[in-house]
Amino acid sequence: MSFAPLGLNAPICQAVAAAGYTAPTPVQLRVIPEALSGRDLMVSSQTGSGKTAAFMLPALQLLTEAHPAHGRGPRALVRLPTREL
Repeated sequence: MSFAPLGLNAPICQAVAAAGYTAPTPVQLRVIPEALSGRDLMVSSQTGSGKTAAFMLPALQLLTEAHPAHGRGPRALVRLPTREL
């Protein structure tokens, strides 16, 4: 399965494929559609399971879309678990 059926737009899917990723991990299969729908999520999974991409790919897609509220405020907040990254 490619990343396209998860609801990601074509440029993001092409970039993921160009980076060498051909299929989403189990955590990405569950998280990406939920994140794209705007749900709040908390995910616990092993290191290397694809959590970062599961959250960042939907965030990147959000940043490519027009935002309904005008302004110059932040559109995404990224918190990094320093122990892991």
